[in-house]
Amino acid sequence: MMPSNWYNIVPDLPAPPPPPLHPATRQPIGPDDLAPLFPMELIGQEVSAERYVPIPQEVLDVYRLWRPTPLIRAHRLEKALGTPARIYYKYEGVSPAGSHKPNTAVPQAYYNAKEGVRLLTTETGAGQWGSALAFACAQFGMECQIWMVRASYDQKPYRRSLMQVYGATVHASPSPITGAGSKALADDPDSPGSLGIAISEAVEVAAATPDARYALGSVLNHVLMHQTVIGEEALAQLPEMPDLVIGCTGGGSNFAGLAFPFLRDKLAGKIQTVFRAVEPAACPSFTRGVYAYDFGDTAGLTPLLKMHTLGHSFVPDPIHAGGLRYHGMAPLLSHMYELGLFEAVTRSQSECFEAGIRFARTEGIVPAPEPTHALAETIAEALRCKESGEEKVILTALCGHGHFDMGAYDRHLAGRLEDYTLPQERIEQALTELPG
Repeated sequence: MMPSNWYNIVPDLPAPPPPPLHPATRQPIGPDDLAPLFPMELIGQEVSAERYVPIPQEVLDVYRLWRPTPLIRAHRLEKALGTPARIYYKYEGVSPAGSHKPNTAVPQAYYNAKEGVRLLTTETGAGQWGSALAFACAQFGMECQIWMVRASYDQKPYRRSLMQVYGATVHASPSPITGAGSKALADDPDSPGSLGIAISEAVEVAAATPDARYALGSVLNHVLMHQTVIGEEALAQLPEMPDLVIGCTGGGSNFAGLAFPFLRDKLAGKIQTVFRAVEPAACPSFTRGVYAYDFGDTAGLTPLLKMHTLGHSFVPDPIHAGGLRYHGMAPLLSHMYELGLFEAVTRSQSECFEAGIRFARTEGIVPAPEPTHALAETIAEALRCKESGEEKVILTALCGHGHFDMGAYDRHLAGRLEDYTLPQERIEQALTELPG
């Protein structure tokens, strides 16, 4: 049941996505521009025109620790809601790191180790990606350095501990050990950090260290492609085709991993499924950002990516869904959103935690804060079905458990979890700094 290939959706799109650009020349970047950061195998996958890419045997051997992951029908949630809708969820929290992130961390570590890389650097928001890469590096005997966004570093100490158990070194970002971090601290000594700043720090160290490379947990094409094992398995497991597929989006890998194999069938005219991305109201890249070329990081060290962005200088409020606190969205998903291939909505922090608690009290699994966004929308859709009498089939991805996020649930249960209403002027200010 576990797929032997990753699915690359790019050849099936009605129009190709815009290429990344070199920030100095504004010309499409080539393999040599990416070589200081990524191994050639991953660079090849980033620009691949092949519909299917074989999964190496060494990667499959590690995947077998948790794949295939279960597809579960939420009977108890359906009953509690009194809905005629049928709800299925693909549960990725059974992986060693507790989320979907090892689906790409393992192949990234494998391809780097194959090229003789000693050290991988990365950033992490909530700690899900950092945990996954630390685990993957341990499988292939590599060192791992992680810059963890300060807000999550303080809120989620046990995620930090998990990375250290796997052997990683973890820095709070912004940190004084990089130029990008030092500048951020000089501008704001109490900065909560952002994924953009943490990316700058990790990229800076990787680029300056000969036997080091950088690994990214979302956003890039090869990352989204690695995650399609989720949707490929779900297609094989489902007893009926979904009318609606719902996923949370921060950078986009979880939603893409679930949706792309189903989108392949929709683009081929085989199904009529609707796809819906759910993002935090405090960091609404799809719904309130602009589609423009922007840097993937705060310091401007990355290539220019055509994406939905709130501006690379935008620092989101310190919501507990740390994995969704990114100023931009995957360029491939941004392109597909412009093509009208899926919808996007926002949900507030408090309604997401309410959905998480409702899910835990019926289905028994405490979700990570990130997938509670998809659950909130799933519950809302199921209640709309209750009103209309529609027997919709809804599929969502429960991309991780919340066992290390109980501090956030404590705050919610105590009534101390705030909803952040993002003022338009903050977005407009950040957008003034888009590259001209």
